[in-house]
Amino acid sequence: GGVILASVKELDFAVSALISACIANLFAAFKGNENKKLMETEGLKDRMGSVGNQFALTTILGFLMSIPLVLWREGSKLGQFVEMFKTNPVISTNLIASGLWFYGYNELATMTLKKTGAVTQSVANTAKRVIVIVGVAIVLGESLDPMKLLGCAIGIGGVFVYSIIDQLLAKKNA
Repeated sequence: GGVILASVKELDFAVSALISACIANLFAAFKGNENKKLMETEGLKDRMGSVGNQFALTTILGFLMSIPLVLWREGSKLGQFVEMFKTNPVISTNLIASGLWFYGYNELATMTLKKTGAVTQSVANTAKRVIVIVGVAIVLGESLDPMKLLGCAIGIGGVFVYSIIDQLLAKKNA
């Protein structure tokens, strides 16, 4: 909620982008939870090898499952995209670089998930988003209006409460 509140002034670009991002976050959390279960499945984790192999496999499966949707929604523009990719080195370089960074980031997230839990990783993702909002505002010289500050405070507060909740409950039960 805090990240959405911090971003609320930016809704003029497209509400559909916000909704799509929320849906993507929902599926990313689901994927993280399923990956964690997969890592703990006896026999399967031995056959798959490392966490990197598991991530590569889930990425390939996700790509293959998204092809029909991409063709349905953007298939008419595929030829135009291929032509732009071939002729414009900025597009091809940026596309390849962003794909490699995205893959590397998500593989690291999957390795982190093995050492933590799905909820911990989700909370860390929220903290990351708040840090990005504040960092970009500072770098770009944007003002942090009260709504953006409130959203960031809610996000940081939620992460803080999550980090100390076990200690608070232990004291209450003692």
